[in-house]
Amino acid sequence: MARAFLIPDRGDPIPMEDIESSPKGRSFVGQKVTNANNASGESYKVDDFAAEVLTGKLTTVFLPIVYVIVFIIGLPSNAMAIWVFFFRTKKKHPAVIYMVNLAFADLLFVVWFPLKIAYHVNGNNWLFGEGLCKVLVGFFYGNMYCSILFMTCLSVQRYWVVVNPIVNSRKKSEIALGISLAIWILILLGTIPLYLVNQTVYISALNITTCHDVLPENVLAKDMFNYFLSLAIGLFLIPALVTAVAYILMIKTLNASSSDINTGKKRKRAIKLIIAVLSMYLICFTPSNVFLIVHYLLIKKYNQSHLYGSYITALCLSTLNSCIDPFIYYYISKDFRGNLRYALLCRSVRTTRRMQVSLSSNRYPKKSISYSSNSNGTTESTY
Repeated sequence: MARAFLIPDRGDPIPMEDIESSPKGRSFVGQKVTNANNASGESYKVDDFAAEVLTGKLTTVFLPIVYVIVFIIGLPSNAMAIWVFFFRTKKKHPAVIYMVNLAFADLLFVVWFPLKIAYHVNGNNWLFGEGLCKVLVGFFYGNMYCSILFMTCLSVQRYWVVVNPIVNSRKKSEIALGISLAIWILILLGTIPLYLVNQTVYISALNITTCHDVLPENVLAKDMFNYFLSLAIGLFLIPALVTAVAYILMIKTLNASSSDINTGKKRKRAIKLIIAVLSMYLICFTPSNVFLIVHYLLIKKYNQSHLYGSYITALCLSTLNSCIDPFIYYYISKDFRGNLRYALLCRSVRTTRRMQVSLSSNRYPKKSISYSSNSNGTTESTY
């Protein structure tokens, strides 16, 4: 969702020379006017470039196409992932807990996409009220940072398994549940400021009501800049650094281990996870957060936003994580692949577990005996 058009929150007229002196396509300046046709009595004007963006193909064609793709893929894939985690996975190890929370966050996000798609297809005209607009905005940013945090937890947990392969699994699961709850509370508190700002604005010349695309200049340049800068540092930059350190230490630990078959398999799984998460950061998280800060910095310092096209495109592409995440589960988790495959074949949970035990016994007979004799839950999952 884009927030690029600057509008003064006072009724003072703007001299035309001030508008014309701004570089075309770089400043989004408007004027608050009185409009009897608007029920709230408040309406705004935007310059020609802003009006062109609001009615152009970027926002009315490209964005809804991407959101339709994310919705079509993300809704069933995340619903299937949650079903597999809850009803087909016997042991709820920490990795399972983090992945099911990630899938749940993605599912909560994509269910709102029909409203977002309708908004853009209808010429960026929001017809569903201020309350639903705030909810959509809150879930939009909440999902991105929620995904980053759970990806970080998954990466750290994977490193911890490599360093300490035999620990009390029940205790680790309890810790994972506590961390997951803390993340949800943090995201809820972090998105509260988005609900305190009116997100809908009526544009009289275009006869549309925008959702999150137009806000008063003082809100954009001050409150929103500080707010999103805090989010980018606390919920993107720091988790990204933690993830990078965890991967570096993981590879270092695996390289220092003896070069046996098990170490080689762990190294391959670690590399798969690193590539998957790194791709997520490069495609979804890094561009959107970088352009987000640069965009608001230009607004605050120069009253300009010539990166607007890159800004909204990066934010749009950040939603791809909601349909990529389920494929990451399938790619890095052998248990998830097996449970999903047997579920699609309509085999019962009991049959699935018997087949998994049989395959494990045939491939690793000694390891199978060792695991079955350990009843205190100290073995680790295959994640």
